[in-house]
Order: sequence, then C-alpha cells, then structure tokens
Amino acid sequence: MSKIEEESDHKPFTKKTIEAAIRIAVLALLIGWCFIIIQPFIIILAWAVIIAVAVYPLYKFLRKKFGNRKKLAATTVTLLFLAVFIVPGSFLTKSLVNNIGQAKEYLKDGQIVIPPPKDNIKSWPLIGKPIYNTWYHATVNLEEVLKEYAPQLKVAGLWLFENLSNAGVGMLQFILSIILCGGFLAYSEPGGKVAEDIGIRLMGEKGKEFIKDSELTIRNVARGILGIAFFQAILVGIGLVIAGVPLAGLWAVISLMLAIMQLGLGPVTIPIIIYMFSTSDPLTATLLAIWLVFVSLIDNVIKPMVLGHKSPVPSLVIFLGAIGGFMANGIIGLFLGAVVLSLGYKLFMWWLVIENIPVTNNTEQLNTEAIKSKE
Repeated sequence: MSKIEEESDHKPFTKKTIEAAIRIAVLALLIGWCFIIIQPFIIILAWAVIIAVAVYPLYKFLRKKFGNRKKLAATTVTLLFLAVFIVPGSFLTKSLVNNIGQAKEYLKDGQIVIPPPKDNIKSWPLIGKPIYNTWYHATVNLEEVLKEYAPQLKVAGLWLFENLSNAGVGMLQFILSIILCGGFLAYSEPGGKVAEDIGIRLMGEKGKEFIKDSELTIRNVARGILGIAFFQAILVGIGLVIAGVPLAGLWAVISLMLAIMQLGLGPVTIPIIIYMFSTSDPLTATLLAIWLVFVSLIDNVIKPMVLGHKSPVPSLVIFLGAIGGFMANGIIGLFLGAVVLSLGYKLFMWWLVIENIPVTNNTEQLNTEAIKSKE
C-alpha cells in the first residue's frame, strides 16, 4: 500500500476522532457550566427531595381525603411542616437569645453568683470530691476557675458558636426546602417516573428496586434519627423550663446537636441533674432527673424499631451509613450516607450470591438459598 493511500485511510479516522473529542469537550463544558449555575441551590434542592420523600405518605393520605386534589394536599403538608418546624424552633431560638444576652450582661457587670455546693456532694462515690472542690473554688473565685479551664472552654465555645452560626443559615435553607417540597409533592407522580427512568437507565431493571429502597431508607432515617432527635430536644427543653433551670434554651439546642450526632444527652443531662440536686428542692430535682433519664433513654427503644421498619437492609447498615455520612457531610450526610451505604450493601450481596436470589435481611436465608441454587 502506497504512502498516499495510507494517509487517505487515516483521514476519516482522524476526522472522526477530532469530532468526537470536540463533542465530548462541548458536552463536558455544558455539564460543568450547568453545575456551576445550580451549585448554590444543590443543598436546598437535596433537602427538598429528602423532605418530599419523607412526608409523601402523609401527602398521599391527605390527597385521598381531599378528593385527589393534589395542590391542596401539597399546600396543607407544606404549611403543617412549616408550623411544626418554625414554632418549636422559634421558641428555642428566642429562649436561647434571651439566655445568651443575660449571660453576657452578667459577665460584663460581674453579677454572676454561683451558689455554694452542699456538703453531701463529698459523699458521692468517685466524682463527689472533684465536683465539690471545683464547684467550691468557682464560688470563691470564678475568674480563676475560668482561667484554669480556659483551653477547654475555648474549644467548646468555638464548636458551639460555629454550629449555631451554621444553624442559622441551615434554618433558612431548610425553610426554602420545605416550600420547594410542596412543589415536588404536587408533581410527585411525574417526578417519581423520572426517578425510576434514571434508575433503569443506570442499572437496568434493578434500578427501580434501588429507587424504592432509597425512598424507604430516607423515610427511616428521617423518622429514626432526625425525628427522634428533635423530639428529645423538645422534651428536654420543656422539662428544663418547667423546672426553672437557667439557660434552658441553650441546653435544649445543645441536646439537639448531641442527639443528631448520636452522642447521647448525658453531657447535658448529668451536670443539670447534679446542679438541681445541689441547688433546688429534692422533689423538683428528683422529678426532673426521672424525666431527663427517661428522655435520654427513649431513643434506645424507639430508634431500632424505626430504622428497621420495612427496611431493605439491616438497620445497623443504615445507622452506620447515617453516622458516617454525618461526620463527612453534615446533617444532609445522615440521609446521603445511609442511602449510599444501603445501596452498596445490596450491590455487595447481589455480587456475593447468585443474581436471581432475592436479597433479604436474613444472612442465614441468603446462604441457604445460595447453596440450594448451586446444587
């Protein structure tokens, strides 16, 4: 073959390669540009989708009661959700702002007076003497105690104020997401069809099952982690306000953060119980202690049931995914982490056993079915 013929054969291939490269570059540019435009709204849209999926059963119930009037049902759900979120949130925020303002004025004027500890604190096992000594030292010279624990207080204060500042922006984003959620609910049927089509496009017929599993996981996490955390924080706040505990709003907000992070309410409730037994009357302190212990332990009973309700994967997988996602991506990572790890778990189980065997929560059943299919 001559050199001229060789060059003529390569020209069509070279031309097609250049054209493909240009098309890919233009497509990448378009996708990147779209991402830059939509990036400020990604968190809001993601929250709107998560909320819509979480409250869809309520929307479906109301739509049926309203004679299949979709917009009316969606508007009702949106208003209800805004009321549930804004009313307790406003109460806690107002209490928190007032308490911080009072604390600031007291610090400025030197009016903070810490009551002396009772002598019976010394008799408490292990922790009695250290608590009594630190407390007594604070009543005599609060400034010196603050200087002694300044590094720890600085770290805790920075963490608290950073989370509170982020919470303000997050609250505004969450309100916008709730409003968008109403629109998603009103057009939930075509939206669900689009989601199924995307799943099928990516994973074949299994994609539809993945979409259903994602919906269940989002609902379980919303009820089992966020829902219970808000419920606990509200109950803690109510108990502290009734008992007359100072800075009740602040402790309720910290309780909410601890509950979402799955650290437990102990870092808030235990010091408050000790403080009340040392400064308040025995009846009030005892009733508050019983209430706080009950609220602190209630999630241990409810959470496993809620996370495992109709779950396509073991509740432990959802829990680990939610906590890992939270550590990596904040509150929205609770949902994203749970969904991603659940889907990864199902993919692993499908790879581990024969494809035609349905994935269940029972590992023994999976192994039995795999052995039977091989025989």
